[in-house]
Amino acid sequence: MHTPSRRTLLRAPFAAAGAGLLAACTDSGSHPRTGSSSRPRGASAGQGDFVPPGPKGYVEPSGPEVRAAERKRGSGPVRMLKMTAAETTLDLGGRHVRTWAYHDQLPGPLVRITAGDVLSLTLANRLPTTTTLHSHGVRMRCDMDGVPDLTQRAIATGTDFTYRFTVAHPGTYFLHSHVGLQPDRGLYAPLIVDDPKEPLKYDKEWILMLDDWLDGMDGSTPDGVLAQLTPAGMKMGSMAMGPGQTGHGSGKPASPHAAPSHKSAGPSRVLHNSHSQILRGEAGSVNYPLYLANGRMPTQPSTFRCRPGDRIRLRIINAGSETAFRVALEGHRLTVTHTDGYPVEHRETDTLLIGMAERYDVLVTAKDGVFPLVALAEGKKGQALAVLRTDNGRTVPPADVRPDELDGEIIPARRLVPADSVALEDREPDREMRVRVTGTMEKYDWGFDHQQYDERQRHPVRAGERVRLTLINATDMWHPLHLHGHTFALTGLDGLGARKDTSIVLPHRKLVVDFDADNPGLWMLHCHNQYHSESGMMTILGYRK
Repeated sequence: MHTPSRRTLLRAPFAAAGAGLLAACTDSGSHPRTGSSSRPRGASAGQGDFVPPGPKGYVEPSGPEVRAAERKRGSGPVRMLKMTAAETTLDLGGRHVRTWAYHDQLPGPLVRITAGDVLSLTLANRLPTTTTLHSHGVRMRCDMDGVPDLTQRAIATGTDFTYRFTVAHPGTYFLHSHVGLQPDRGLYAPLIVDDPKEPLKYDKEWILMLDDWLDGMDGSTPDGVLAQLTPAGMKMGSMAMGPGQTGHGSGKPASPHAAPSHKSAGPSRVLHNSHSQILRGEAGSVNYPLYLANGRMPTQPSTFRCRPGDRIRLRIINAGSETAFRVALEGHRLTVTHTDGYPVEHRETDTLLIGMAERYDVLVTAKDGVFPLVALAEGKKGQALAVLRTDNGRTVPPADVRPDELDGEIIPARRLVPADSVALEDREPDREMRVRVTGTMEKYDWGFDHQQYDERQRHPVRAGERVRLTLINATDMWHPLHLHGHTFALTGLDGLGARKDTSIVLPHRKLVVDFDADNPGLWMLHCHNQYHSESGMMTILGYRK
């Protein structure tokens, strides 16, 4: 057994899918430039000349404080990559759909770098509307965060924009659009940051991206489904609003970057009476026709091949928009090693619950045979499926296979203990913030403190503070809450727990986290249920000058 080399990992089946589509080179690293100076000719206006609306006295996304923090991260080799976002036709394993994707594939091509590298990634926008790119979970410079109208101007159709920043921390991350409901199309891709001093030893790596899918299915689009979820849509059915319109309880658009309208909104995708005991209530509001593992339907699953006895590092990413997945591998126990990119003390479990935008790394030792890896859509009907195989046979597990492990032991994130190398030092908070999660299914008026998103909002912090953030869920729904630009430590009776950037808060419960204010700028806090965030459940944490 050995620790795989960088070259070995790049030969993994998932990585190979995108290898020919990314042009990469290495040169001596210079300090990352601001968005405006690094902008290619023809690109939309960049961060350097962008000042978002809002109160005075806050650090700007490209302010001197942001540039100083970036310099402290250092500057290693520059990895120059390019991706194109465009309308395309995808084969989901026997079912072809018209949608949007990166480089005409699902998931998008693997982006892989080493901690300390400078990532220089140019996004070419060939979509019929604006877009951006967000590196989810990465602690980066603020003006490269990809939030339209907050950290940059959205990238106009037919133009390019270069995201350039130092990536200091290893881990499992992913890329996705941060405009409207675009993430519920095919606009996502894995981002793996290798540790040059990797302590784990394993033989092979398997990257698994999970997704809930409806775009292009019988005329459905994400924007059309959001329209169905509004009060008007629920009263009038799927014809209430065209799929190019978005709305929420207040009746005004949640995003100025909505998709162009189409002729039909498709069938109703509103899910009624979903329930999950694990999630303590309703599991979701959208009835997805498909669930995918690495872009494939369960009837034609993707297959990972290895030898019996191989030790496999499995990186699981929930790229879905409205679905938590319960994940298990038949005949195997999972040893959890990381959550949201940060190492934890190793714990064995039968199954994992993974909310939207959460990531888990696990180790498994492959037995001899064919084994289904099932991602059950928690509280909904359906599942995603992939296959671990150690032989050359043609046997494929049935699409509805249900391993016993799905009903076995499950370890919630709050019970994980951080590795000593990343444990947040225990100290009294300098600032305490309390934010209420509000809204109802009936009004579809999701927000924080009964307010829907406004880019002029600010929850103030100061650089150097230890902040204790209490998120009080006053709704009947569960929410996966994500903080940009930082990782936080879950708090509990035993002190500070695992480091994460996205975590579930259950209905009528609270989530208490601590984080260090060590990354100046304007940072979004939002629900990673895309339909909740696009309806208003977003707010901004701002550093005071």
